[in-house]
Amino acid sequence: MAVIHKTTLSPTKMELLAPWLPTQPWYVRTEREPELTRVGGFRLDDPQGEVGIEFMVVTDASGDRPVSYHVPVTYRGAPLDGAEQALIGTPEHGVLGQRWVYDGTHDPVLVSQLLAFFQGRAEAQAQSVSNTPDPTVARHFSGAGLSGVAGPSAVASGSYGTDVAVGSTEGGDPAGPWTIRVSRLLRPGQQVPEPGATKARGHVAAGWRGPDGEEHRGVFAVLYDAAP
Repeated sequence: MAVIHKTTLSPTKMELLAPWLPTQPWYVRTEREPELTRVGGFRLDDPQGEVGIEFMVVTDASGDRPVSYHVPVTYRGAPLDGAEQALIGTPEHGVLGQRWVYDGTHDPVLVSQLLAFFQGRAEAQAQSVSNTPDPTVARHFSGAGLSGVAGPSAVASGSYGTDVAVGSTEGGDPAGPWTIRVSRLLRPGQQVPEPGATKARGHVAAGWRGPDGEEHRGVFAVLYDAAP
């Protein structure tokens, strides 16, 4: 399981996200600079122990009302080839040295582990405590399992969120495609798509804190058989 180091990160996570968020198509524009607070999230482990995987929730209080965003990120010790457009920043970690922080929807390690979590082959971990499962993160999956996943093969963002296309190469023949729709604007009590009619195969739901400390839950990601 991943070790969470109690040390510094310079710039901080919120300082990294403040200039990056307004460049995203799903960001709700305001007349001020983002005022960000981390309000929830969870982690997944990289089986190789090389890549940090975090599903972070941040609230922006710069507008007329607070907006909460879901920001999956990965932390790497070296650049990820071909992912220059997904780089959020290169902070200095107090223990690990320079880190390359990416929008995790473009990182094959995060995508692979998210699919594993959908299917119950990975366990959600507490965001800020080492070696501690987070049982509050719920997942659902139906149908045959997915293995040998190659991807992400394509990533597209819009006001709805981010779609990550993946496929399988098990047995030498490509299968799929499947699409992971990653929620970006979190909505408390968001309805999960019904299986079948929308080709939804599974979903991940988790919680975060509202501005007044109230607890909310919503859908973080939905897995579809094809493009939704």
